[in-house]
Amino acid sequence: MKLRIRQGNLHGAVSIPGSKSHTIRGLILGSLAHGVSRLLRPLRSSDTESCVRLCRSLGAEVETSDLRCWKVSGTAGTPTAASGPVDVGNSGTTLFLGMGAAALCEGLSELTGDEQTRRRSAGPLLEGLSALGATAYSKDGTGCAPLVVGGGLRGGRVSIECSTSQYMSSLLIASPLASGDTDITAPLLNEKPYVRMTVRWLEELGIELEAADDLQHFRVPGGQRYRAFEKAIPADFSSATFFLVAAAVTGSELLLRGLDVNDTQGDRAVVGMLQEMGCAVVVEPGGVRIRGPERLEGATFDLNATPDALPAMAVAGSVAEGETRLLNVPQARVKETDRLSVMAQELGKLGAAVEELSDGLVLKGGGLRGAHVSGHGDHRVVMALAVAGLAAQGDTTVDTAEAASVTFPEFPQLMREAGAEITLND
Repeated sequence: MKLRIRQGNLHGAVSIPGSKSHTIRGLILGSLAHGVSRLLRPLRSSDTESCVRLCRSLGAEVETSDLRCWKVSGTAGTPTAASGPVDVGNSGTTLFLGMGAAALCEGLSELTGDEQTRRRSAGPLLEGLSALGATAYSKDGTGCAPLVVGGGLRGGRVSIECSTSQYMSSLLIASPLASGDTDITAPLLNEKPYVRMTVRWLEELGIELEAADDLQHFRVPGGQRYRAFEKAIPADFSSATFFLVAAAVTGSELLLRGLDVNDTQGDRAVVGMLQEMGCAVVVEPGGVRIRGPERLEGATFDLNATPDALPAMAVAGSVAEGETRLLNVPQARVKETDRLSVMAQELGKLGAAVEELSDGLVLKGGGLRGAHVSGHGDHRVVMALAVAGLAAQGDTTVDTAEAASVTFPEFPQLMREAGAEITLND
């Protein structure tokens, strides 16, 4: 499918849907807990539906008929191996966090995903789970899905390089249920805010652990249990990023309802980045109000903790005055696509001056012009290019637009509600 976007401004208010990261953690932790847990205002998207399937396959009962409250009847720390291959679709978060849950099963489960997911390496996490006593291997020997995981965890010591925070989160979620204590060291740890999010969940559920200040060393006692919980899922800053940047690049004013600037989500940092580029931001009781300036100013940002913001912030840099440098984000190359290469390529089609670095992008503002661009089947690339279309002279068409439903099915509708001229068609 294709999105067609016409240059224009936005106005009014938008209610941001729930956080994917929180929803998936809630589903998996609820599946491992004793009793019935409730997720209030969860995100319903392709990614979270993939996680629901995974949790059900491991023995949890998940009721999703009420869109406002999902109920998860947990396995009391003893999930059962899936009876057949579990397809997590495009959800790398479900794959990696699900590996830890599957490792707790006595039997073996096979986890796989779509073409993009099967290109994402799980090698370090497979080695980490194996070091803690599990059976964990890639069926074709590449370190990528399809993966076989199970056999239980005994605990122990493990050193793991975490190019993605999801490796660490997976070990942290599983290790309290190991038979013995676990000691984890991470010489490399990207995306630390997402590890803080996992730690916050565990602490709220009564899990004991010791964490170094830099989050690169943990000690987790084994033999613990997860208690059932009720938690309201906060609005998703990663999804909000596209509306924040849209307001910034069009000089518009928007109220984004539901955002909590005190939440653990890493992409809340985008608010401060856009302020540095000249946006006016006011935190209100119901959310965050942003007003874009007449002209954005270029700046330099370290995106190691916020890699999902790279596509949208690249759009901001492409229209800002002067030079914008988005740095220290090599893991952007191993997301659904190589986002550094893809964003440089597609923004170039729109007339942007982009230099691709090994770990980032350098953009020299100068404005954009409408063109036909490819979303490469990557939800964040699709939405970022749609935002670019709002600032580009003329019309812009983005293909593979259906990918946005992975995390943000309501994206086109909410853009229209905010005044954008945007259509979705075959």
